[in-house]
Amino acid sequence: MGQFVFMLHSHLPYYRKAGMWPFGEESLYECMAETYVPLLNAISELYEEGIKAKLTIGITPILAEQLNDQYLKEGFVKYLDDQIKRVSEDMERYPDEKVPHSQHLKYLAKYYFDWFNHIKDSYINKYGMDLIGNFKKYQDLECIEITTSGATHGFSPLLATDSNLNAQFKVGSDTTERLFGKRAKGCWLPECAYRQGYEYTGKDGKKHWRPAIEVTLQNNDIEYFFTESHVIEGGNSIGNRRVIGVYGNIEYIPLPDRPKTGYDTYSAYWLPDAQVAVIGRNDRAGYQVWSAADGYPGDGCFREFHRKDCNSGMHYWRITSPKTDLGDKMLYDPVLALNKVNENSDHYTTLIYHLLNDYKKSTGKDGLVMVSFDTELFGHWWFEGVEFIKQVVKKFNNYVPEVERMTAGEYIKAHPPKEAIQIPESSWGQGGHFYVWQNHLTEWMWPIIHSCEHRINDIVDKYPEIPQDKLLHRALNQMARENLLLQSSDWPFLITTWQAKDYATDRFREHVDRFELIADMIESGNIDDAKLQEIESIDNCFPVIDYRVYQSIEEGVIPQQSKKLAPLYN
Repeated sequence: MGQFVFMLHSHLPYYRKAGMWPFGEESLYECMAETYVPLLNAISELYEEGIKAKLTIGITPILAEQLNDQYLKEGFVKYLDDQIKRVSEDMERYPDEKVPHSQHLKYLAKYYFDWFNHIKDSYINKYGMDLIGNFKKYQDLECIEITTSGATHGFSPLLATDSNLNAQFKVGSDTTERLFGKRAKGCWLPECAYRQGYEYTGKDGKKHWRPAIEVTLQNNDIEYFFTESHVIEGGNSIGNRRVIGVYGNIEYIPLPDRPKTGYDTYSAYWLPDAQVAVIGRNDRAGYQVWSAADGYPGDGCFREFHRKDCNSGMHYWRITSPKTDLGDKMLYDPVLALNKVNENSDHYTTLIYHLLNDYKKSTGKDGLVMVSFDTELFGHWWFEGVEFIKQVVKKFNNYVPEVERMTAGEYIKAHPPKEAIQIPESSWGQGGHFYVWQNHLTEWMWPIIHSCEHRINDIVDKYPEIPQDKLLHRALNQMARENLLLQSSDWPFLITTWQAKDYATDRFREHVDRFELIADMIESGNIDDAKLQEIESIDNCFPVIDYRVYQSIEEGVIPQQSKKLAPLYN
């Protein structure tokens, strides 16, 4: 009857040795405890029941590096120990006759005590503190497919040079292959941000063609990526608005709808400039989960994310109602929440079945429903979400055999696209364009990013061969790391949304300062080994990076119909 692809995009910015709370390493540890370990547990438990989860799981290279880092692994265990200590103290505090419902609070404290101990036991004893190795294990067992992304989630369309664009995806793809033992065929475009090829006037005064993003993907062996439904279908983009505002006062101004294209998301499509496929998210199936107003996670039975116990930081309350003040929330009931998950997963499998059945009836063809979400929605934001995924997989397997669960790569191989389409400049952000990352609050960042792009090209071009001087070689590689880190799309996003404006600004400036310091040392020929070691001890991602990935690419004309592994051009 049709195929169902469930895609999870896992990403966090580089938090290693960059603060703890409210922004920093603790953000990573929370997601490890609430999302990544529970997700592995769900995949493992399904496999033990004879069910392959068939989830497509994107893990951005910068997140994978952090999950694989010994310092952060040990930090996670310390975090779990601290949570267990805190909730143990709550177990001693309750029951307290001065506190209403304190008997239930004691029950919840015991619930979390058991929960954290189970996460710790899973992490240490079941997975050997090696989440990457165990994701690889289930990849090799064909339970999941791992996809890649830009190395540090750089906002691809706004990078000034194709050598820098290529570096994001080459370092990203190489990192995924190194950690998971297999070259990823699929890719999550950072922020789902895409741009077409375009003509420009070069420094020589001549017209040149800058290739579309899919050419860079093809050059790095990437065969498909994902996009939003409006990109394929036209019409109303997400929110259909553009963010504007001053000093955090965000105003939303509607943008006109794009004309309907006549295409739908029930199949994949080739792109015109390279043999790369694009898969669009099914709007109805996606909305049912991610919508704050109408999606499952907003149900009053589920755990309230925003209210925490003032002593331990535990989440002891449920949503109750979106209109209920935080101080008036009812206490959480895990049994009630589990029953609601069972109801939601029944509804969701029925929804997917009917979407595919209706498509089959109207067209006579099998269709595809692909849904994609941030992985951290499940478990971290929606505490019960991982259990929802597990139940959906299980119910499809046991009760809805007409729907074929596949990973995205399996789908593309079994059902290669039959049509090619041109998609517009787009992203998942408000208005479906680039404004969330390039606006009056962030416009100061892009000339700096572009200046670093050109500077690293100029410096690297002077060292086409790896130098014998090991100190210089280390400096060149560390400069490349800092260039990648300053390009992270998280920094402008957090500034625009005001979620962590000062933190994001400081992080961006820190990486720029480190980049410029190292570049100055290289150009002056006076490299401070102690200072370089200090920076290397903090920003140690991509340990086998080759700085020569930033060698300038010769300018020239590239045809719109590029060939396999066509050269890139600035």
